[in-house]
Amino acid sequence: MGAPVTCSTASGASSREGNMSLDDRKKVVCQHIDLVWNRGRLALAEQLHSRDFLYKSSFVGHPLDSAGFIQMVQDIRHAMPDLQVVIEECIAEGCKVVTWSTLIGTIQKPALGYPPSDKVLSISAMAFWTLSPGNEIQEICTMFDMESFRSQLGLQTRSFAEKALP
Repeated sequence: MGAPVTCSTASGASSREGNMSLDDRKKVVCQHIDLVWNRGRLALAEQLHSRDFLYKSSFVGHPLDSAGFIQMVQDIRHAMPDLQVVIEECIAEGCKVVTWSTLIGTIQKPALGYPPSDKVLSISAMAFWTLSPGNEIQEICTMFDMESFRSQLGLQTRSFAEKALP
């Protein structure tokens, strides 16, 4: 795992969507990640959501609205109080921002159907963010490396070929 990557750049790239630069969009996303996952400042983070905010994830089987997302985060942070999220990469194009992050922490209490563990877990995640012209977060679609996560917990995993077979 490399050093944390800052989402702001000094280039001043001026490809703009609405009134916001690509750097502005990346800053909103990085601020959201820091407020939600690293600092637990959920009320502040929720102010960055649009009214029609939607969260989709490979970790949760159904879409969540803003309130559902905040509840999920509270549950995860309660189970993993030492959780830290490191942003490895942040890229913006138009109204979209993509982040690659590493989540690091210990499951100290059951969460989302997974048992507690004394192992420090390292989980990779890719997230696709959609922002409004006013820089409100409309949607986050996150994919976690679930096979690695399950393997680190000592849970059974199946190869891709095994999953493809009936």
